[in-house]
Amino acid sequence: MNWLNRYADPVYCIVRILIGLMFACHGGNKILFFPPAQHGPATNPTGLVAGWIELSGGFLIAFGFLTRLAAFIASGEMAVAYFLTSFSGRTLRHTPTILERVFPILNGGEMAVVYCLVFFFIVFYGPGCWSIDFLVKKNNQV
Repeated sequence: MNWLNRYADPVYCIVRILIGLMFACHGGNKILFFPPAQHGPATNPTGLVAGWIELSGGFLIAFGFLTRLAAFIASGEMAVAYFLTSFSGRTLRHTPTILERVFPILNGGEMAVVYCLVFFFIVFYGPGCWSIDFLVKKNNQV
């Protein structure tokens, strides 16, 4: 299976681009109400800050510009979002049990955890070959 190694960086870049664009859609929904969703745009300050982080961070990650910084901030935002909403039980209609607090699948926080971990991975892996950061670094070395 070593022949797959030559595709590792391009596949990583495709995943980074798609994750970044999906994250930007969450921010676009909160700030611009596009794409439209059931809950509508954010109206509280916390939701607006989260929306701007998601919109700008998602595009920065997708285009690979300031990738590590954007991914670090986005990962932190998703950790905070998980603990403020899902872990605390705000997403549930009842007082959460211990199991509901501990397991993201039970408290509706699995997407926040997945985004948090993917962005944390991007912080350490970097932007990849299809990125503005790579082009800037390449031009500075010449």
